[in-house]
Amino acid sequence: MVSGNLELTIKIKDMPDAKTMTNGWKQFDIDCNGVVFTIAVKPKAWKKFEEAQAAYPQWVAAIKGKLGKRTAKGFMLDEVGIQVFEKKPKGDKTAEEV
Repeated sequence: MVSGNLELTIKIKDMPDAKTMTNGWKQFDIDCNGVVFTIAVKPKAWKKFEEAQAAYPQWVAAIKGKLGKRTAKGFMLDEVGIQVFEKKPKGDKTAEEV
């Protein structure tokens, strides 16, 4: 048997509805096709969401982490990392004639 490493990536495009936990951490749930993942992030990581919401008309966040313990609703996501990107509208792909 070969050992492996399971890492999950969840993509979202809307601001999560979070509650503030101890030490300013934010916790929110994401429903992924019926499986709910509970995610807790440090204030610095949460700031990425706030900055994207303020700076970009549309954005996408990639939330990566490891599958954590089972909860009543689904699973925890451990060792969370967040990257936020501006989502640019797709332009007209018709070529202009010169």
